[in-house]
Amino acid sequence: MGEVENMDIDWKTVIIGFVLALILAIIFGIFAGTIGGYIALILAGIVVGYMIDGEIVVGVVNGAIVGLIAGIIFGILILLGATASGGATGSLILGNAGITAIVMTIIIWGVLAGIGGAIGVLIKEKV
Repeated sequence: MGEVENMDIDWKTVIIGFVLALILAIIFGIFAGTIGGYIALILAGIVVGYMIDGEIVVGVVNGAIVGLIAGIIFGILILLGATASGGATGSLILGNAGITAIVMTIIIWGVLAGIGGAIGVLIKEKV
């Protein structure tokens, strides 16, 4: 494997991927639950990987950034929702288990979108 000399993050593409990830995660999540959200992240990562110019590593990094940003925003929305609802639900989500679940979600979303980014680069190379 060759070394990547310049790790360029294409922020325009990352923002497009982030918006796409959130929209697809909501739509797919409604119809297929958690699995639908995971598929949406992989698809958004594929789009990002296809749009960028670079090697697989660059696709993974750009895709992972999309997933991490989307995961952070999702986590903030969950915290805001839990705080607004208060009561037992708010206490449960804001407890240690809830925070751990949010951190794990951020990591999983980053990994899935990164995998999608690699797939997108491979598709672009083959086409």
